[in-house]
Amino acid sequence: MAQVKTQIREADDIVNRYMLGSISVGLLPIPLVDLFILSSLQLKMLHRLANLYGITFAKHLGKSLLASLLGGGASLSFSYSLVSLTKSVPFYGQTTGIISMSLFGAASTYAIGKVFTQHFESGGTFLTFDPQKVADYYAEQFEKGTEKAKKSSVGVKP
Repeated sequence: MAQVKTQIREADDIVNRYMLGSISVGLLPIPLVDLFILSSLQLKMLHRLANLYGITFAKHLGKSLLASLLGGGASLSFSYSLVSLTKSVPFYGQTTGIISMSLFGAASTYAIGKVFTQHFESGGTFLTFDPQKVADYYAEQFEKGTEKAKKSSVGVKP
């Protein structure tokens, strides 16, 4: 039981570290580069979580599952691109894009981490992951991630 609590605590630490890193990615002023780096960061987080739970990680499968989870609503994938592209509009767009992308990226990273932590805790693997079944939990965790990111980005401890 103590090992399970330690594992959950370590998974939470991994998720929180990557969420904070995602805030930094949003600060990049170059549109679409931030999306590439963010997806790489999220994939690395999945790899770390998989290692923690002793689950075999395959990069191509991880990418596919992330795309399925995030693209479950095409509007979310489109929103990422749109938020990133706003950085190309001088001043107002850059400011809005940087703030929005930081919060958006951090919230999604947090939600992805929480979804996969729950899945791995229940004995799931990448092969048994069903993005449709976790859509509501993802949305709930995305909201929590947004609040945590807002607190973190203004220097308040989450």
